[in-house]
Amino acid sequence: MFHAVCETPAPAAHRLSVAPRDFAAQLDVIAAVGATPVTTAELATAWRDGSPLPRNPVVITFDDGYAGVHRHALPLLTKYGFPATVFAATGWLCGPYDTGGAPDTMLGWPQLRELAAAGVEIGGHSHTHPQLDQIPDPRLHFELRVCREIITAETGSAPTSFAYPFGYSDRRVRQAVRDAGFAQALAVENDLARSRQGPYALRRFTVRRNTTLDAFERAVTGRPQLRDVATDRALTRGYAVVRRSRQAVRKVRAAT
Repeated sequence: MFHAVCETPAPAAHRLSVAPRDFAAQLDVIAAVGATPVTTAELATAWRDGSPLPRNPVVITFDDGYAGVHRHALPLLTKYGFPATVFAATGWLCGPYDTGGAPDTMLGWPQLRELAAAGVEIGGHSHTHPQLDQIPDPRLHFELRVCREIITAETGSAPTSFAYPFGYSDRRVRQAVRDAGFAQALAVENDLARSRQGPYALRRFTVRRNTTLDAFERAVTGRPQLRDVATDRALTRGYAVVRRSRQAVRKVRAAT
């Protein structure tokens, strides 16, 4: 899971960004270890119908829709012939649907269409990037419906893949994503994706500004070490406790 690819990201996007030279080195690793990139939809479809996957499959994803994905990542992906998936938060992209609040310079719709034309899968990432497990049903359905409708209108193709903002979901959110027409969805969890996780809870590793090439190679080859992901996993568990507490408080207030 990548986010921004740029030299000088805004402070809000810095930690989850990678420099273009580092991204190039990471693609070198993918090629060197003999991994074969596939899109999110290709992976999920293969696991769903039992069709074969290529040797050492890996999914390259970009969340949110930062401008550097077009400027820096696309030429490198094209060089290697690697497919990828971009999960767009439609209300953050530059253009007529912009709701404000984006953490850095984002893609415009012409750029997103160019990515799609180059073979990049375009997936949904909600409209305004909220924590979906913390919002009521009407807004949840709005976030999913509007995101899917806008991507369909702008690209001419309905997205089938979704990524949860912040990686957060629960049973209610996953069911809503399925009902909205998405066939598969990605979380985070900083772990390998496995078919037994089900098509709506597939896991990913986070690639950060400080991710070393050794740690990246271990993730790509399916042998991550605890030190590579310990901080991320601890934060994920801590946030889960906080969110469950907030949900419990809201339910009590609603009941009274």
